[in-house]
Amino acid sequence: MDTFALVVTIGVALFFTYTNGFHDSANAIATSVSTRALTPRAALAMAAVMNLAGAFLGSGVAKTVSEGLIETPTGRSGMGILFAALVGAIVWNLVTWYFGLPSSSSHALFGGMVGAALAGGTEVIWTGVVEKIVIPMFLSPLVGLVLGYLVMVAILWMFRKANPHKAKRGFRIAQTVSAAGMALGHGLQDAQKTMGIVVMALTIADVQGQGDAIPVWVKIACALMLSLGTYAGGWRIMRTLGRRIIELDPPQGFAAETTAASVMYTASFMFHAPISTTHVITSAIMGVGATKRINAVRWGVAKNIVAGWFITMPAAALVAALCYWIVELAFG
Repeated sequence: MDTFALVVTIGVALFFTYTNGFHDSANAIATSVSTRALTPRAALAMAAVMNLAGAFLGSGVAKTVSEGLIETPTGRSGMGILFAALVGAIVWNLVTWYFGLPSSSSHALFGGMVGAALAGGTEVIWTGVVEKIVIPMFLSPLVGLVLGYLVMVAILWMFRKANPHKAKRGFRIAQTVSAAGMALGHGLQDAQKTMGIVVMALTIADVQGQGDAIPVWVKIACALMLSLGTYAGGWRIMRTLGRRIIELDPPQGFAAETTAASVMYTASFMFHAPISTTHVITSAIMGVGATKRINAVRWGVAKNIVAGWFITMPAAALVAALCYWIVELAFG
């Protein structure tokens, strides 16, 4: 039964990574597709490959997820907690994908972990949740917004005398690089989050010890599932990010992607903080758009997106807690 529970939990974790991929593929490529720098299929293929590569760049974020948010639960109830956390995150991912809302898969997962841990009587490391999740949740969109605005202002000033047609063509080419950088950062951040969950499952099942290195097969499996999900593409969310917040041109797309990628690398390598790629790219698009004129950004759409961000963690926590109680009722 324990082996079966482990296999099921790892399977659900990999399915979560797949939903994360198609939910978040828009983050990496929506701007490139909407500015016609890349065709949708080429953009998705490039994002899938870069996601795969990004997953192998580090393990700091995975360590935060597996050791810094909740005490590693033990026994059968421990596996139930992880299972419920993942189901909570998957349900929220599918609901927000259906409505085309670019909410955070990461915060759905963290909300699921906290909700399931509370329901299962496992200790939540609140200092870790506040320092590594809540503070970056507020800071990263602010940084993305301000930095996006400043990067775009710098681009406008540097290319103020350039031929607009030539400049746009150049930025279309540059966007291929910035989109690749964005996808690499997404792999670095989001594949590691699932690695952290799988490592917790292996620790609960006594397959490996606390603090052991992430097995290579775990890295490969998580990276592949994220890539496959990315290639499947979340077209609903892509429309929201690429068109509904603001109509982007290539220089704006380049500025937004470069900003978001920089914030992700900094958070991953310097702070080992699992931030939301969705929050960062969305706020960078808003910051970049505001350089045109403040009302160029459709703030009504932006307001709905931000409201979704705040609901994500509590909603996923609630679904995860309910799921845990159902598992307990069914399997005791």
